[in-house]
Amino acid sequence: MFESQSHKVTKSQDKCKIKNLVFIFLTCVLCLVSCDLFAQPISSTELINNTKEYDGKVVVYAGEVIGDVMARQDHAWINVHDGNNAIGIWLSKYLTKDIQYTGSYKAKGDWVEVTGVFQRACLEHGGDLDIHAQKIRTIKSGSVVPEELDFNKGYIVVVLSACLLLIWILTLLKHK
Repeated sequence: MFESQSHKVTKSQDKCKIKNLVFIFLTCVLCLVSCDLFAQPISSTELINNTKEYDGKVVVYAGEVIGDVMARQDHAWINVHDGNNAIGIWLSKYLTKDIQYTGSYKAKGDWVEVTGVFQRACLEHGGDLDIHAQKIRTIKSGSVVPEELDFNKGYIVVVLSACLLLIWILTLLKHK
């Protein structure tokens, strides 16, 4: 009788140990994944002011894609502006497939989050400061900016043109 109870206790303890190991393993995996998922983007000002500190390190940088996507064989350049400065991003052309809008006078660019290696003086690209992207994620899609006419400016043009015409006519009459 004691053997069967001790055997049951051992099986119960083994199950408990396995559950604890699974729990610890899942907790570790979650911690590792969350470090990547919840990494806060660094600002361009922070990168520019502390280039030596971040040189060669993986950074997360977010901003609006501006200008054009400049394809170079199997890679491309994009410029990402975080509101203060723009930083050039070197990435696989494949990673640009989800970029729909780039910022210009006619459109608001996609807001993206770039994870990549920061280079303060990239030898591959003529010593420029850049980020070699490993992954890119669209945070917010861009859109076309509708062109709006400012009728107040039109009224001002009409009034000033009328004043100019009146001055011209008065000048002609004065010379006669």
